[in-house]
Amino acid sequence: MVLVSGGGSNLAALLEATADPAYGAQVVAVGADREGTGGEAIARAAGIPTFVERVGAYEDRDQWDAALTAQVAAHRPDLVISAGFLKLCGPRFLERFEGRYVNTHNTLLPAFPGIHGPRDALAYGVKLAGATLFFVDAGVDSGAILAQVAVPVLDDDDEASLTERIKVAERAQLVEQVGLLAREGWRIEGRRVHLGT
Repeated sequence: MVLVSGGGSNLAALLEATADPAYGAQVVAVGADREGTGGEAIARAAGIPTFVERVGAYEDRDQWDAALTAQVAAHRPDLVISAGFLKLCGPRFLERFEGRYVNTHNTLLPAFPGIHGPRDALAYGVKLAGATLFFVDAGVDSGAILAQVAVPVLDDDDEASLTERIKVAERAQLVEQVGLLAREGWRIEGRRVHLGT
């Protein structure tokens, strides 16, 4: 199950990987937080069930969280992947999918959490940036880390160029790790994620 908010490049990469039966995973549905996303269009074109749950369609975030939880649960996913999903899921969702909801962040966590990671990393003067794949918890980019990939910061990097290079590494890491999770299983012990059951 994949959640999207934008163009769907991570989703497209996952769908390309799932075309190979040896990958070991399939996308059972795609959910979005807004109408007309590229990710939703990619899923529909691939014949994958889609749904949209807009926060604004509900009186409050709690109702939206309940509706999103019900929609995702109806597809009975083993793993829920945030592929550029720009909404923070609420406590009901996090409890229902605890240890099964992964997100990718465009820094080497725990450094530079939040929405301006590459900008903050550049401002700090780091020499290595990168991407982190982690299991979502109630904090901000604070869950147990599944994998990380480093991306060197070049002398002439600006936020746009660094972000674009991170996206390429981030996408490859997401595809690789989702396949490993599907084929090998996983367990989380404290802050450590172990592949295999």
